[in-house]
Amino acid sequence: MAKITLVDDDENIVTSVSLALESHGHSIKAYYDGASGLAALEKEPPDLAILDVKMPRMDGMEVLRRLRRTSNVPVIILTSKDEEIDEILGFNLGADDYIHKPFSQRLLIERVKAVLRRSGAEEETPGADAEAQARAIKRGKLTLDPARHDCLWDGKPVKLTVTEFLLLQSLAQRPGFVKSRDNLMDAAYEDQVYVDDRTIDSHIKRMRKKFREVDPEFDAIETLYGVGYRYRES
Repeated sequence: MAKITLVDDDENIVTSVSLALESHGHSIKAYYDGASGLAALEKEPPDLAILDVKMPRMDGMEVLRRLRRTSNVPVIILTSKDEEIDEILGFNLGADDYIHKPFSQRLLIERVKAVLRRSGAEEETPGADAEAQARAIKRGKLTLDPARHDCLWDGKPVKLTVTEFLLLQSLAQRPGFVKSRDNLMDAAYEDQVYVDDRTIDSHIKRMRKKFREVDPEFDAIETLYGVGYRYRES
């Protein structure tokens, strides 16, 4: 169903995760250190990457940091560290989801399914709602094409991760209307996936930075402190 690259130095984790994902029809390529994993991801981008944090030759955060310079491939981070700072750093660097070790195979499969569905790599039978979501959106200088996952600002491409794209799409669909962080979580994440408010803030901050690299005057995403965000169509 999907091509997945797994990068983890723990042979037991690699074996169990590979078997679980392959049993659901996915094709898995595994690497045991960060440098080898990054080289493979850059050479042949998959539908999804799963990265461990603590690895030899390059840790997972550095792999993610370097990967995001050129690629928006969806990324799930695995870690045995139960520290909030690692999770926040991962989302700041552009991770799409985060799983703490030890984890059940059922949890992993559901998270993988959710990220693939959000990215469009796992197809669903389109209904009326799905067809409406797939229509291109034009708001001032912004053009979003969900079917191709393309984002343009004043005709210039802006590379967004899956989560960033879904957040922006939710805001741009109703310019001027305030979306709470809970509203945005519902738009970008599956019901079974919990993220806190700071995760949404991290994604918005990163997204603004990308737009300001194209247009230093970009101010279309407004913060209403204590309430949420809204898209302002200029």
